[in-house]
Amino acid sequence: MAHSARRDSPEFPDFSLLKRLVRDQLIYLLEQLPGKKDLFIEADLMSPLDRIANVSTLKQHEVDKLYKVEYKPVFHNSDAPVSDVVNADKAAGRFKRYKIIFTPQKFYACEAVLEEQGIFGDVTSDEWAFYLLPLDDDIISLELPEFLRDNFLAGDQRWVRTAGSALHLLHSLYGPFSKLYGIGRCSKMTYECWRKLVEEGEQKAHQAEIGNVFLIDRDVDFVTPLCSQVVYEGLVDDIFRIKCGCVEFGPDVTSSDKSVKVMLNSQDKVFSEIRNEHFSNVFGFLSQKARNLQTAYDKRRGMDIKQMKAFVSEELKGLKQEHRLLSLHIGASESMMKKKTKQDFQELLKTEHSLLEGFEIRECISYIEEHINRQVSMIESLRLLCLLSATENGLLPKDFRSLKAQYLQSYGVDHLLTFSNLKQLGLLVEQQPGETLTVMESRVGKLVNDKTAGKLTDAFSSLAKKGNFRALSRRLNLVPKSDEEYDLRVPRDMAYVFSGAYVPLSCKLIEQVLEKDGWTGLEEVTRLLNGHEFAVTGSSGADLKPKNNAQRVVLVMFLGGCTFSEISALRFLGREKGYKFIVVTTSIINSSRLIEALLDDHV
Repeated sequence: MAHSARRDSPEFPDFSLLKRLVRDQLIYLLEQLPGKKDLFIEADLMSPLDRIANVSTLKQHEVDKLYKVEYKPVFHNSDAPVSDVVNADKAAGRFKRYKIIFTPQKFYACEAVLEEQGIFGDVTSDEWAFYLLPLDDDIISLELPEFLRDNFLAGDQRWVRTAGSALHLLHSLYGPFSKLYGIGRCSKMTYECWRKLVEEGEQKAHQAEIGNVFLIDRDVDFVTPLCSQVVYEGLVDDIFRIKCGCVEFGPDVTSSDKSVKVMLNSQDKVFSEIRNEHFSNVFGFLSQKARNLQTAYDKRRGMDIKQMKAFVSEELKGLKQEHRLLSLHIGASESMMKKKTKQDFQELLKTEHSLLEGFEIRECISYIEEHINRQVSMIESLRLLCLLSATENGLLPKDFRSLKAQYLQSYGVDHLLTFSNLKQLGLLVEQQPGETLTVMESRVGKLVNDKTAGKLTDAFSSLAKKGNFRALSRRLNLVPKSDEEYDLRVPRDMAYVFSGAYVPLSCKLIEQVLEKDGWTGLEEVTRLLNGHEFAVTGSSGADLKPKNNAQRVVLVMFLGGCTFSEISALRFLGREKGYKFIVVTTSIINSSRLIEALLDDHV
């Protein structure tokens, strides 16, 4: 069945058109200021901009000098260097033209800051609708890491319009969509924003390249990003930090005194074959690849001049490039092995798996206490506390008080606000007296079964939010039975991305909804997840014959970030069920980025 599904597998839409549109818009904005010009770029935009229009492209359009602006966030302080330049020029009697380009959108607050700085009348401003950055054939990022904190913690919904506009752009280029499914308050608002844009805009009938769309809020599943990643790409991100699809490998990987930047995508033949593999399989693959490469090089022996000429012109360059990349990935794997062995990685994974399964919780708490008291890592300690709370549906009051006191003693009392942030998100909470898991489950269960109850009240909404993981795990079978050996070389389900211990909740939901063609049969699950689920038939024009089996192309939009583990899990699901998944995310996250976004000193 899976084999036949693979045979007529649909194609990915061509996202090069997206890049061209964004680049052409930037060039148009630059050419509105004719002649030589200096370009000030916010630091966070340097990497995304380089993927769209590199330095040589900017030079062709008369950009003379580039300056990096280190101020954050975009609309609070980033105009300060501009105001300094404008006011200095005015004082010296130099008259120039100034243009501020806001991306992905301009907020009213931006103009207020310009007015405050006294330069509102001296500059023109514009908007560069840089909504989407294709990182690979099946990954598109909005490059908005601030989305998570702003939306889910601060309740600031200004990025919802950006997400809706991004979805609208994809719909305009690759739609119409047949069906849209979603879960979460932010997903619902994004859908409504998109729907409004569709109604206001001109309807263009063209062949669909994307059939189904799934929108999911990050706070529907915080457990998955709190877990350590063990697929190759996820582990590279955890240790080296992948930024905008690029990673910088230092001297410990390159075996030289230089660092090397590597683009990680499907164009890298070595990487494309190991990115989704469990790390335990990677060395074996790389060793085999090295042997194959050596065999290809050895072909030269005994060649005549004509054959040698053909080999040099057709194969040698490709072999050298593959050899370079192979060396880097071997170096990266060795470096990761050393770092993870040093940190007792196996012991850490064992603790995480126990928390996911709900076994040996006292031993897990002792491990976390030791982690905190040894001051192993502030972020890691907090992550483990959050994973304990999220899987145990809150901590017992005595455990909460004790662990919080130990953490503050070890890392400083200035983290009190961090605990407040985590509590607000439901990530690190104290069980209320009498609110044991059983009591909570029975209450939620009663509401689920009580047809007269209607919608959950606010009080029960918060109860459902923090009292859900065990119930969800059982209903969705998130933790596979551990009575048989799990062969990581031949994965049997999405749990392989966490060594067979856990199927990502987000991915399991997507699988179930696609299988059931909606939320019917998942009522208990959606109540435990706080509701806000929806399923709608897509826009007009969907009756046109879809292109390349487009119904099997599923676009999944993560609002608040997505991990490489989830992307690997969806790729596996796609191969098994004959789908092609395209992941659109506000940013790529991992456990460290998730916790860092919620720290009290986050600016």
